[in-house]
Amino acid sequence: MNLILEIIKSWADEDGKVNSTSDLLAWINELNNNTYVNINERSIYSDSFWFYDDYNGEVMNRKRSFFSIKGMRRFEDGQFTGEQPIIIQPEIGYLGIIARKIDSVLHFLMQAKIEPGNVNCVQISPTIQATKSNFTRAHGGKLPSYFELFEHSERYDVIYDQIQSEQAARFYKKRNRNMIMIVDEEFEIYPNFKWMTLGQIKKLMDVDNLVNMDTRTVLSGIPLITQSVPEEEKKELLRYFSDEPLFHSIFDADPQADLPWIYQRLNNYKMFRDVKLASVPLNQLVDWKVDEFGITCKKQADFMVRYYDIEISGREVQHWFQPLFKAIGMATFGLLSRVVDRKRQYLVKVKPEIGSFDKVEVGPSIQWEPTHYLYNDNEVEKLFRRKYEDKQGIMIDVILSEEGGRFYHEQNKNVILEIASDELQNIPEDYIWVDYATLNYLVQVNNCLNIQLRNLLSLIKI
Repeated sequence: MNLILEIIKSWADEDGKVNSTSDLLAWINELNNNTYVNINERSIYSDSFWFYDDYNGEVMNRKRSFFSIKGMRRFEDGQFTGEQPIIIQPEIGYLGIIARKIDSVLHFLMQAKIEPGNVNCVQISPTIQATKSNFTRAHGGKLPSYFELFEHSERYDVIYDQIQSEQAARFYKKRNRNMIMIVDEEFEIYPNFKWMTLGQIKKLMDVDNLVNMDTRTVLSGIPLITQSVPEEEKKELLRYFSDEPLFHSIFDADPQADLPWIYQRLNNYKMFRDVKLASVPLNQLVDWKVDEFGITCKKQADFMVRYYDIEISGREVQHWFQPLFKAIGMATFGLLSRVVDRKRQYLVKVKPEIGSFDKVEVGPSIQWEPTHYLYNDNEVEKLFRRKYEDKQGIMIDVILSEEGGRFYHEQNKNVILEIASDELQNIPEDYIWVDYATLNYLVQVNNCLNIQLRNLLSLIKI
């Protein structure tokens, strides 16, 4: 199998050979109409499994499993930079997608999954989306579907396998194993799973809150630069592209040109910035209040913590109680793009965050939490804001959810916006213009691109 050609053919196919896109939308609609979901805020005292340990200032459960919530303070070069509650979940889970060639086109097996924090209940998820507590059955439920295939992944053609970061503004050093593997053998397709082409999944990403964050992070890692492509084959590939500058940005760009700059900036930060994190009891956070209903900031904040009683039919466990981080407002993640020398480029930024696994990663052009204020805009942000408000150059503009297993109704605006090649003459030193090939190279390495940037890359259309 010519892997690159098969991926591009699947990316270009928005109709599918197994299920039509309209059938897939009808399937999700039907599940939303027929699945029982009942989620209500409750006092932590209404449950015997989760509790608040006032002595240690920590929210945890009786088995010390799944995750806990602690306080965290961050200091940089001796200066206090912030404090907040943060999710502690050191285990590494699976986010995996099975692919198979069907009727000459590569299809991906996707799951319709309900998470308690989802805005619209059912979202399109990877084949497997499981924490270690899930597949070790700490919850007492059954194993996730298709777990055995991933457990024995050495038998199959694994085309992507990296341990990547989660949201570092909410999690402390949380990572998941992102995998894509091609399985040629026949196997049973369980209810709530459907085959889709890459193009169909990208098309479904146009619908607000339909394709979940876990799908997006896995698909961002699809390898396009791991094999050399002869010139004759490039001619065949080009005919699948409507965005010709994107084609040149993938197949005619040299990732090595920008990698030294990126690694230098990342490594300078890791080496020379003295970043210290201090775990503190929740009840010692100066600006946060803890009570039986959750954890709330006394000032403006991007989130709060609340406790929920949850009933969802069709899951491994159908009734449970847990805390969720509840969003306050909507974040904006944006990627500026331009065309230089026939190649599409993207503006990325070195981005440190409180929960980053190794202090810092590469993020998108724009990463605004709800509390980002207009007067804090730099030149890049001013241009993005002006162009977006004037509806100029918008290539992608969609509202998508964060992971519903830990976050309640957290949805973000995701925007890719094109500007003229000479429109942004001077950029701050922590920004750089890069080709798609460079980003595709970096996503084959763990802990280089943050999840906001990976999610934006997954939205790009051919």
